Amino acid sequence: MTPNTGSLSKSQQACAWLREQILAHEFAPGYRLVLGSIAEQLDMSVVPVREAVRQLEAEGLVTYERNVGARVAMTEPSSYAHTMQTLGLLEAAATALSARYATAEDLSEARDLNARMTGELAIDNPHEFTGLNRQLHAILIRRCPNPRLLDLVEAEWAKLRYLRSSTFSFVPQRAGESVREHEAIISLIERTAPSAEVEEAARHHRRATVLAYLSHEHLDINPEQIDVLTHTGGSL
Repeated sequence: MTPNTGSLSKSQQACAWLREQILAHEFAPGYRLVLGSIAEQLDMSVVPVREAVRQLEAEGLVTYERNVGARVAMTEPSSYAHTMQTLGLLEAAATALSARYATAEDLSEARDLNARMTGELAIDNPHEFTGLNRQLHAILIRRCPNPRLLDLVEAEWAKLRYLRSSTFSFVPQRAGESVREHEAIISLIERTAPSAEVEEAARHHRRATVLAYLSHEHLDINPEQIDVLTHTGGSL
């Protein structure tokens, strides 16, 4: 049955539904996406389903193999680090741009979420902590005037959710550090610090999580490969 998605086009409806199935792991990595079957299930033609699959391929959630067809992308240990690197670059820029327009209500809402994250940290609930973390970062970038940048950030968040349901399940020691870094970023925005300073703090925040993950997984990735996350040349 086609999901209730309001005024979205059929290809957008199909894309949203497929993304939901993939992120929920209803369609596991390697699962073959049979366009005709999906179209029948969603009560639409194959054309919008094919367009949706192409969009998800661009997001990295689907791969296409000649003579095989579309499949849900397989996950590799290094994919998480690379996605976090990309997210760090994009989100840091969006945070810096958004900071110029942040309201007192935005900052209050962000602090409230950070306080709730402290509570979840105390009761050791990494999945809830991760959800609150996503909400907080959404607030920090919500005033970004560049809609294309926001779309790119959301695409990387979607891929991240697919790769890891909760980062903090793997590196729980990062949770407390993350809360403190959030407060530092919020304080920078509150005192209208230069954009370069806000961007650097946001990049450092993501980089620290990547390094913690690399250490936990013992991945053969040189930390210098992600040092771009703390580079401030050409800042906004």
